[in-house]
Amino acid sequence: MSHFKLDHSRRSFLKQAALGTAAVLAYPASSVLGANDRIRVGMIGVGDRGNDLLAQVLPIRGVELVAMADVYSRRRDQAKSRVPGIQTFDEHRRLLDMKDIDAVIVASPLHIHARHFVDTLAAGKDLYAEKTMTWSIPEADKCLAAAKESKQVVQIGLQHQSSGALVDAKQMIKDGRVGKVTHVESWMSRNTPHGKGQWVRPVPSDCTAQNVNWNGFLNGRPDRPFDPYKLINWRLFWEFSGGNCAENMVHQIAWIMGALDLPLPSAAYMSGGVFSEKDGREVPDTIAVTLDFPTDTVVTWQSTFSNKHYELGDRILGSDGTFEHHFEQPLQYWPEKTNRSDESMRGNTHDGNHMQNWIDCIRSRGTPNAPPEIGYRSAMAVHMSNLSYKHKRRMTIEEARAITPEYS
Repeated sequence: MSHFKLDHSRRSFLKQAALGTAAVLAYPASSVLGANDRIRVGMIGVGDRGNDLLAQVLPIRGVELVAMADVYSRRRDQAKSRVPGIQTFDEHRRLLDMKDIDAVIVASPLHIHARHFVDTLAAGKDLYAEKTMTWSIPEADKCLAAAKESKQVVQIGLQHQSSGALVDAKQMIKDGRVGKVTHVESWMSRNTPHGKGQWVRPVPSDCTAQNVNWNGFLNGRPDRPFDPYKLINWRLFWEFSGGNCAENMVHQIAWIMGALDLPLPSAAYMSGGVFSEKDGREVPDTIAVTLDFPTDTVVTWQSTFSNKHYELGDRILGSDGTFEHHFEQPLQYWPEKTNRSDESMRGNTHDGNHMQNWIDCIRSRGTPNAPPEIGYRSAMAVHMSNLSYKHKRRMTIEEARAITPEYS
């Protein structure tokens, strides 16, 4: 097919610069908006990732960013400097009470995702929810149920679901070029200078109890004195984080699940530990994950924070062909000469703008590229892997569901 002829000019992947029971029908659903109608957006959580998303949404025509909520005054002040006139709050419900907001971007820490997800839908707002969708399995079940009951447009921040490589992979698989897939390899690697751990951020001098809504951050976790280090570096601690599986594996697993139309994993095994830097973190910096799927498919993912040579990628290994996927390069395909005689090729579909896709779907009331279903499946893979690591054994999906989270 000409669609997949060699194309060395394909644009590199767009770097997107940038809980309580919910009565999700308490507010009327958004009506279809015309192309010229202005969409008024609020944001909950404007830390590092939130600022990336802020930069992504601001240039989109017909979108007005009108309010943001964050527990830390510095972030609210930073948002005001970038968006003059924006309203700011230290509590997310005050933002959700604004009747003229159409849609909300949630980029809060992982352990608050579910509360912000459910509350946003209950307020009748369309939702862009950062990955990973939730901190735990019960939260994932709750959020998926809320999304199914709601008429709101929900996009999960799995931006590789808008990649051209995913379009190309699905088409090549449909064309029979890959054959039976029993194994997928994936990896992600980074490095830092000696003595500096990945993700560790300095604590600003104004990060004090007076400037932070500490109870808002804790989100029902056991009360304790204000801890500025954990506020800034929450990714390092299981109480608030899902580790690198939730930060990075989730993107690749969602892409693989999307390409191969994989269901929920049947079992997961994860090994590793804190080996790169002994800096007090709880979540591992060296990881090897194996996911078993009921489709007779095994997906492996490995990660290190001590070497970045191979960076990030996936290989889909089929009986008739092989895909290699790097997020800043075209999808590559090689036939298995044992079973196919065609030529190697590259995909040439351009990447989509994930944020723009969400805005377009708000106008059309269509289904976005990363709906809650793929958010749920990828989150379950993350949670099963982390539970396997914590319990030091292979974890079936039934066993994972039976475990009560430490915080619920």
